[in-house]
Amino acid sequence: MTYDVYGVGNSLVDIQAQVPDQVIADLGFHRGIMTLVDEPTQRRVLAALEGVPFSRCAGGSAANTIMAVADFGGKAAYAGKVGVNELGHFFLNDMRELGVAIEVAPVAGETGTSVILISPDAQRTMLTHLGVSATLSPDDIREAEIRNAKYVYVEGYLFAGEPTRSAALRTMELAKKNGVKVAFTVSDPFLIANFRDEFWSLIEGPVDLLFCNLEEARALTGKHDPVECAVEIHRHAENVALTLGADGSILMHQGQVLPIEGAAAEPIDTTGAGDMYAGALLYGITNGLSWKQAGHLASHAAARVVSQLGARLKRKFTPAEVAELLK
Repeated sequence: MTYDVYGVGNSLVDIQAQVPDQVIADLGFHRGIMTLVDEPTQRRVLAALEGVPFSRCAGGSAANTIMAVADFGGKAAYAGKVGVNELGHFFLNDMRELGVAIEVAPVAGETGTSVILISPDAQRTMLTHLGVSATLSPDDIREAEIRNAKYVYVEGYLFAGEPTRSAALRTMELAKKNGVKVAFTVSDPFLIANFRDEFWSLIEGPVDLLFCNLEEARALTGKHDPVECAVEIHRHAENVALTLGADGSILMHQGQVLPIEGAAAEPIDTTGAGDMYAGALLYGITNGLSWKQAGHLASHAAARVVSQLGARLKRKFTPAEVAELLK
């Protein structure tokens, strides 16, 4: 089978709950950032949410993007590791129901979770326990699957430890060996602080398309102006997608700056907005859309996901809506 995108990332079940800021303060976490936690801490967090309504879905940054590709009708595969438990079973079923091919066998241990606490102003505080997703290794990456893809998509979070870092590098290596393009998201400013030199070596090397937001672009380049940031990255990467929140995004392609307008949204939950943007853009460029058209679709998809709870589109775009957006 051929795929538009083969994704690699941490496999987490996202658990989303809307809470007052005081709950986050009482738990002792910094509002608005992602914190890696151990299993006992995650149990304490979940206990604090007892009685609070929540939703859950298969998640993790790259998984969200891959499911967005599938949601738009693209063909997608994913490499990620879950435990042999109810949450792991839920994760696999959730992805497969959308048509995503996922073949990595579950292993003994706890499936990773990301508890996403959503403040009244739509800010998200993420508490992530990686569980067995942190054991994804180069042996789990399938060359035969990569060979049949147009793009691989790798999340930067994998670089936070081993063997996931080696799995990410192996994915890029096999993609280049087989003439498959590499898309990479730097994922978070804290990763740039720790792995800036390595990320730059990837941008200058195997990466064909870099995804980042403005804060990440500034951390990478040391520049402030969004266009200057995008141009600097484009000196080293063939294509750049720099998101600007409500202000839209900037695409760099074939030396051109392509400004993409923001789409109106009443923000409820920013979880997965960047992942959705990446998924819609990748769907577009692998299914015959121009970069400008794909960016337009991605902008509207991100706005729609911000206007709801959770990283998955609750109301999908109809063919008529997509056609209208692409005029």
